[in-house]
Amino acid sequence: MKFLNLLQEDVMHIITRAKIFLFLLFFFLGNQNFYSQNVSKTGTTAASFLEIGVGAAANGMGGAFVGLANDASALYWNVGGIASLTQYEVILAHTDWIADTKFDYAGLILTLGDFGNFGLSFTSLSMGDMKVRTVEQPEGTGENFSAGDIAVGISYARFLTDRFSVGITAKYIKQTIWHMSSSAFAIDAGTVFRTDLLGGMTIGAVLSNFGTSMQLEGRDARYFIRVDETKQGSNENIPVNIELDSWDLPLYFQIGVSSPLVNYDDYKLTISADALVPNNDYQSLNFGAEFSFMGYLSLRGGYNSLFLQDAEGGLSFGVGVNSKMLLSTAVVNFDYAFRDFGRLTNVHNFSVGIKF
Repeated sequence: MKFLNLLQEDVMHIITRAKIFLFLLFFFLGNQNFYSQNVSKTGTTAASFLEIGVGAAANGMGGAFVGLANDASALYWNVGGIASLTQYEVILAHTDWIADTKFDYAGLILTLGDFGNFGLSFTSLSMGDMKVRTVEQPEGTGENFSAGDIAVGISYARFLTDRFSVGITAKYIKQTIWHMSSSAFAIDAGTVFRTDLLGGMTIGAVLSNFGTSMQLEGRDARYFIRVDETKQGSNENIPVNIELDSWDLPLYFQIGVSSPLVNYDDYKLTISADALVPNNDYQSLNFGAEFSFMGYLSLRGGYNSLFLQDAEGGLSFGVGVNSKMLLSTAVVNFDYAFRDFGRLTNVHNFSVGIKF
């Protein structure tokens, strides 16, 4: 009878936490008309690779990681979260992305005690060579071309109080295709606030990719014309450069909440949700959960792009394991995530995290 009473109390406690979390979720995230817009503006920004989620742990939770931000992938999701990390940490992530492209990410966190934490990150989207084809030579000219994107960032975060942390990332972005390239500079800014609600609910907010626009330049935009056939001395070798339009970066604001729904010594259930307000699409929600057993095995599930018009797929799930090595001075985390992209190719995410 005593066991049943304790079990009943635990269940009621969990239900109460869930109700409060859902209330706060809809209070912070649920109003879809708050930032309403009539046009999605899809396809109107450059450097779309900056929107690819980093880390199998976060992707397995549907990308609902802004309020959680508890590992090195916080360099991408919410830089304010790296202030809470107490060890040096490395993350290496790889994704076989859509259309036979490869997405890779590397991040490093350096902890400096009361001074705060530093971070370095590198992002790459690459592809194999393709044939150069023209109208006259549709089977190829004998030349090949390639395209690729990179971003390099440096981050800093610290606690302003024992509950509130802030962080900022400065990054350089470059895109290339054949003999053309464009570059930009941008910043990310994030905050995390830890509360006593629901056993330690956290609230995060981040503004990403606030920076300069991008404009392709290079010799592929150069050709030769004859200015005036009526003028003596005119020829067909006058060089002209096509001035291409400039495009903004994918700027977006996210706010997220995360809370431990169940928290015992041997197992823990965490739920989180994010609201995304981008400049190149409609608003949407991400939702996810993680069940952790004894800190060694994690099972994750989530759904991204809730309420987004014309979204492809959205379901995700993942698993993570970690092992202690080097006399318990280092911990290695192995994570995998699957993302459903509907009519597009399903995506498999792999990442390795090392804490030392």
